[in-house]
Amino acid sequence: MTSNDNDSEESPASKAPFRPNLRQATLILPKTGQRVKRVITFRDSPSLTISNGRHSPDERSHLLETSSASPKDRSLFQRFQSVLRERLAQAWRFLNSRTGRGVLKCSIAYFLGSLATFVPSIAALLGQQDGKHMVATITVYFHPARSRGSMFEAIMLALLAFAYAAFIGFTSMGCSILFGRTLDLIALGHAVVLVFFCGGGLGFVGWIKQRLGDPLVNIACSLTSLAIITVLTKEGAVQAAAFSDDKIVQVLKMITMGVIATTAVSFFVSPISARTDLREDMIRVTDSFAEALTMITRGFLSGSEKEMSAVEYQSLSDQFKKALTSLEKNLREAKFEHYVTGTEREYRLESRLVDCMHRLARDISGLRAAASTQFQLLAQPSIGSSHHTSEANNDNSGSIPQESTSAEAESFNTDANKQLPDIATPADIFTDFIVHLGPSMKSLAFSLKEILDELPFGPGPDYQIVIDDHFKSSLEEAIDLYSKARETALSYIYKDKELRRHRSSEVEADYEEVAASCGVFSYSLQDFAKEIGGFLDTLAELKTEIVHRPRGRTWNWLNPWTKRFASKDQRHHRDVEQRSLVDQNEGVQNHVNIPSPTQRKASLVGQLAQTSRWSCKYRLWRALAVFRRDDTKYAIKVGVGAALYAMPSFISSSRPLFQHFRGEWGLLSYMLVCSMTIGASNTTGYSRFLGTCTGAICAILAWTASQGNVFGLAAFGWLMAVWTAYIIIAQGKGPMGRFIMLTYNLSALYAYSLSVKDLDDDDDEGGISPIISEIAFHRVVAVFSGCLWGLLVTRVIWPISARQKLKDGLSILWLRMGHIWKRPPLEYLLDGQVPSNHMDLQQDFGLHKFMGTLESHCSAACSEADLRGPFPNEAYARMMRDTSSMLDAFHAMNIMIMKEPNATSGELAILRYTADERAQLNARISHLFQGKHTFT
Repeated sequence: MTSNDNDSEESPASKAPFRPNLRQATLILPKTGQRVKRVITFRDSPSLTISNGRHSPDERSHLLETSSASPKDRSLFQRFQSVLRERLAQAWRFLNSRTGRGVLKCSIAYFLGSLATFVPSIAALLGQQDGKHMVATITVYFHPARSRGSMFEAIMLALLAFAYAAFIGFTSMGCSILFGRTLDLIALGHAVVLVFFCGGGLGFVGWIKQRLGDPLVNIACSLTSLAIITVLTKEGAVQAAAFSDDKIVQVLKMITMGVIATTAVSFFVSPISARTDLREDMIRVTDSFAEALTMITRGFLSGSEKEMSAVEYQSLSDQFKKALTSLEKNLREAKFEHYVTGTEREYRLESRLVDCMHRLARDISGLRAAASTQFQLLAQPSIGSSHHTSEANNDNSGSIPQESTSAEAESFNTDANKQLPDIATPADIFTDFIVHLGPSMKSLAFSLKEILDELPFGPGPDYQIVIDDHFKSSLEEAIDLYSKARETALSYIYKDKELRRHRSSEVEADYEEVAASCGVFSYSLQDFAKEIGGFLDTLAELKTEIVHRPRGRTWNWLNPWTKRFASKDQRHHRDVEQRSLVDQNEGVQNHVNIPSPTQRKASLVGQLAQTSRWSCKYRLWRALAVFRRDDTKYAIKVGVGAALYAMPSFISSSRPLFQHFRGEWGLLSYMLVCSMTIGASNTTGYSRFLGTCTGAICAILAWTASQGNVFGLAAFGWLMAVWTAYIIIAQGKGPMGRFIMLTYNLSALYAYSLSVKDLDDDDDEGGISPIISEIAFHRVVAVFSGCLWGLLVTRVIWPISARQKLKDGLSILWLRMGHIWKRPPLEYLLDGQVPSNHMDLQQDFGLHKFMGTLESHCSAACSEADLRGPFPNEAYARMMRDTSSMLDAFHAMNIMIMKEPNATSGELAILRYTADERAQLNARISHLFQGKHTFT
């Protein structure tokens, strides 16, 4: 009784319709190419969790077992021994993990960097100026727990940062000398330096940081900001209209020392290869493809949404997204490794593999959307009074039988060809479709899963390419077999439809809906299989390049003419499918004489140019368009805020106070806190101030405990490096860990330099008897003032709210989707013309990329305070998920339009029958998409 009540509470979509035993299907074994006939089953995998290097519970259980006796029966010493043994085992496992080795490498690099402060001979190479602690700080910012490719990029960015800082420093000195000594206008020279070199130079740094949005670029921007600020506001040469290269030379030496230390540790202590990480990510992604394909196909054939709403599928989806993100990161880092070693062609082929994987991921999303359409149709109420469901077989509902003999399958085929049961519900129609289409779908999905399980690389550490000679031919034969089976099944279904002409129009509409749902899924599955074929071709090329290397090692990227005179195919190898779409679109546009966006823009410009009254205003409006962009506004307000904050350092009356409270560190904090949106600035400002206070407290404790002893400070510094490296690497809180270590260096290492008379200004903050509390207090005050100034500038000058950016972005995305939806691709079918693509590949890429930008705005919006209350994160997260599902449905629809340009008689009939309804639906959707005011 209870079970019946529970069943009655289930939604229609969660109940799987009755599925008869599917007949045997012919499938191709990928490894041998042999054709076999069998009943295919997709049994549940023992584990859908992607291995991430952690121990499973079974693997670590023996490490935690100490005694079979209960805790009450053991003595205090035994319990202490058990806990100690457990902690030591955990520590050993952590040290042997990649994260533990990364933390150890960071601590070693920091110790080497701190020697520039503690060892007199090394410190003497940097002169008598302060700032020697920057060598240790560089090892924290460009930490060695990264791949070789990332290290190459870090070295390049560090050199570019120094070059830009040196350019700003030398030109600002030259400008000051020109106005101060030649023109005797020192005040005007200071104003020019403030506006153009301080404001403009730091504003350009902010623009670069926002434009590129890369973590390493952000670190390089922080480094160049520190060098520029030190030369302009602290050294004094610019204020005195004098030329001095001491500080710039010292910065070059410190960057060189820090980069050498961190690079040596990165390359020689447990080195990491981005190429190896890339191959591991590819293995994880292909395994995810195989598991997702199995679960989606099994759910579609069973009609049960439980398969894809289960925890296992959600976990698989989350791990799949993380793997794709890691794939892009490691591909970028592997690029530098390939370029340095002369294997740039390998990088291009690996880049093509990654592109194939992204297209496969969208095809998986299209399959998921097609399956979701089936579940929605199954949730529709029944039509008519009768409900054709076999009560005797109700217990077997929702499951595909695991075994079926050939005799049973043959008997079922005979019965299926003879019986024509009454069709009353969408579930009954689906059952009829699955009887004929199910076996061919399962056979192709089985072949694809077998191929994906083997691809693309073997086990480590070699990770050799694993591609069987039969894979390509077997896949082509499987696709051909599937296409023929699908055509035969659809022909039989529509022949069966002709025998049931007595059905009502409602049942006819349901029939066509089901046909469309199954057609979308079948075409998406075929498109996925063809993408696997392209993946195999690229993988074969990569194998040939690695094994034989027909062109040898090349360094064409050093040739500035290579990119300019590269062939069109090489420049656009990532857009092969897009070129085919463009060709199709061009043909359609020429046929129906629809102007392109470029033609419409040129026509509008020509019309405006013909009107003399508006031409000048329009040209001025177009010329100033760059200043209406958010990144330009951000750069301007960063420059204005930096110039205003640095102004006291150029005024003789306020300069001593600016130097006493270390205003240069406040200006650096401003540069770090000032972000594009208010929410991002709030998050960074909080991390910056909290990290500064924590670092100052740690510096006071370390100095007090060690009494300024070099060995004690070195030991405390190493412990601090271990702690902050764990925060940066293991916890992923990079800004927090870097701010803690930077403040510690500014206080403890600076105090040691004062105590050994290693600076010119020995009397500052205590001289040879440094007052550590005063040093730390000055740093905290400077950082606090810089954070407040950054938050004020972000909120007052051209404020950009992450909430508003998210709302506007969603509105723009929905309007764009509405515009795509309003395109009448199906109308061409009624006119007998060739249909255009619903959405080309570039639009598909752009919309999915824009979704990533909106997700970052959503994260930043959570940190924005508003009088209307806290940010409704859960509601917006649901809207983002629903929007992503709509994009997946768009992709599935695009595949359907591209693959089948001809409409059947039934499809034409339903198009004509629903012409008015579709027009009204388009109008209502357009009206809803244009309701932007509801989100502002």
